[in-house]
Order: sequence, then structure tokens, then C-alpha cells
Amino acid sequence: MLLMPPHVRFQRSYLDAVDEFDGQHRDGDGEWGAHPDGRYPGVEFTRAELETAEGFQRFVDWRLADRLEDTPRPAAFVPCTYLWMVEGDEYVGSLSIRHRLTDFLLNYGGHIGYSVRPSRRLRGHAKAALAQAIPRAAELGIGRVLVTCDEDNDGSRRTIEANGGVYEDSREGKRRYWIETNA
Repeated sequence: MLLMPPHVRFQRSYLDAVDEFDGQHRDGDGEWGAHPDGRYPGVEFTRAELETAEGFQRFVDWRLADRLEDTPRPAAFVPCTYLWMVEGDEYVGSLSIRHRLTDFLLNYGGHIGYSVRPSRRLRGHAKAALAQAIPRAAELGIGRVLVTCDEDNDGSRRTIEANGGVYEDSREGKRRYWIETNA
């Protein structure tokens, strides 16, 4: 499993994975629907648009640009590096590295979020992706990353702990772990 920047060659596999999620939250993939504050024009993607080559290219370009400080983004959002878990030509899942913490991210979201498509879970993909993301966070100057998971998500808890996560506390149903990056 390789962790890499989004690429248009994964269009069909990405959309198949979205169908697998069937409306479930996809942490690590961000949102691609209309943003509730309504002040973020040009970033709403419909499923129909993502089915087109041009629409998917625009989506990938937007994902790649979000890592830059000066990229326009909704209020309270921070620069974010989006990465995709892939095997061959198959999209397996997503991981995001948020470059800094807001109050919300400090309490609930953390620096790193990830999701694996349902048909590829329980195969070690999240564990491998998190291991590959930690040095990338260090390259961004993040000395230690906060990673969170739901209290009842034993798989994610094991993934975080296997990557050196040290439990700090739980807040409103979210377990909070810190991982040193050696930045």
C-alpha cells in the first residue's frame, strides 16, 4: 500500500469507494459538497461533476492546492495535505494531514484523519498509512501529531497505538492520542 497525492488515474476507483461508504463519514477525505457557510464558491462538487474527466481533474487540483497557505478555504479551516492510499490502480482510502490545530481540531479532529473503504478494511491499510504520514507531518514542521478516534472504534485505537500513539484523554466520545514525529 502506497500513500500518495490524489491523482486523476484513480477516478473510477475513488467513485466506487464513495459508493461503498454510502453516506458514512469519510474522515481523511474531507467534504466535497456545498459548505454550510456558503462563502466558499467554486469548491462544491457534485457526484455528476466528479464523473466527468474535467470535474474530477478540478477536484484533484483543489485537493492538491489545499496544502498551500494562501489557498482560499472556509473560515476556521486550515491548510491540509490530502493523500490517498492506493494499491496498483485501486484507491483504498484517504488520509489528511492538517497543518495546524484549531480549537475544534485540538479537541476532536486532530492533525491526521484517515478512512479506508469498507471492502478493504481490517487488512492493515490504516496502520501502514499512518506510519507513512508521520514522517510527512515532520516534514511540515509538526513536532507531534494529535490523532483522535471514536471511543468505540477499537480498530482505529489499535492503529494509533501501533504507531506510537500515547493516550492523553477523551473528550465527548473522542479518544485523543499524541505521536512524536521527530521533526
